[in-house]
Amino acid sequence: MRKLIALALFSLISINTFAADKYRVAWSHYTGWEPWGYAADNGIIKKWADKYGIEIEVTLINDYIESINLYTAGQFDAVTLTNMDALTIPAVGGVDSTAIIVGDFSNGNDGLVAKNANSIKDLKKRQIRLVMLSVSHYMLSRALDMNGMKERDVKLVNTSDADIASIFISEKDGAAVTWNPPLQQARNAKGAKLLFDSSKIPGEIIDMMLVKTGANEKLKKALTGAWYETMAIMSGKGKERDEAIAYMAKLSGATVPEFEAQLKSTAMFYQPQQALTFTTGIDLFKTMSMVRDFSFKQGLYGDGASSPDFVGIEFADKSVIGDSKNIKLRFDATYMKMAAEGKL
Repeated sequence: MRKLIALALFSLISINTFAADKYRVAWSHYTGWEPWGYAADNGIIKKWADKYGIEIEVTLINDYIESINLYTAGQFDAVTLTNMDALTIPAVGGVDSTAIIVGDFSNGNDGLVAKNANSIKDLKKRQIRLVMLSVSHYMLSRALDMNGMKERDVKLVNTSDADIASIFISEKDGAAVTWNPPLQQARNAKGAKLLFDSSKIPGEIIDMMLVKTGANEKLKKALTGAWYETMAIMSGKGKERDEAIAYMAKLSGATVPEFEAQLKSTAMFYQPQQALTFTTGIDLFKTMSMVRDFSFKQGLYGDGASSPDFVGIEFADKSVIGDSKNIKLRFDATYMKMAAEGKL
């Protein structure tokens, strides 16, 4: 009997000892993030997870903000999001996080579309639908400012990214700020006109993979390896590339030509060296300075913050803006550099 108990205990210990660590990654629909769905569904994530002896579960969350909230609440170890939302939700919420992959910046993938309007000034006193306090809000603020208007000149209506296109299409005098794929759906509506897009502010809306700073190095390396294997397929030629694009298009609810058009308005960093150069450049410092100032003015730092310096943002060279004793958002080029050097 004792021998049986001992064997049973040994089996349990063995299982616990050799079981792979499991990590959870959340993503939501966006042109620059569809590759994560492809990589997860076509064995690329598993391949890299196996290489590092871990398990990675990739989950699609249809509501973008909810995906970030779930990450902030501790239900996920990593999440796809933009630079501004990384600052204003998990960082301000006290979650120390690191951007390990800068995948692209929006170069027309975010836009302001309206019916019965020929210019942004035509929107004065009209309501505009958007995901409030997201990068859509930031882009709208930049658009209004560049056209001599203020936020008080329009009425903002908070609308989920899952619903914004269908609501805009149904409205006679609709106006909305959103991103692809819902932006493309809205643009295809009868009478819709694109009044402003992110190509007017290149490099300011950045799409990233954010990971808990204290997460296992194996997770960071595996995600980076999987990403750049997928980027190599997307930037290549031939059947494999065509099949990958077709898969991502279907995943996003677009046709292949529509998805190809969305990719053209996304400044994808297909090569890790491109991402590395961008992440270590001075422009990122300037962009995050503007983003944090906007976020503070909008009250996104909460009542306890007396200045934009409340949260520290650390860059690849270890320079910091904000409180160096309260760093909650970090840009780490380590893993992109490893990918560029073929060391993953």
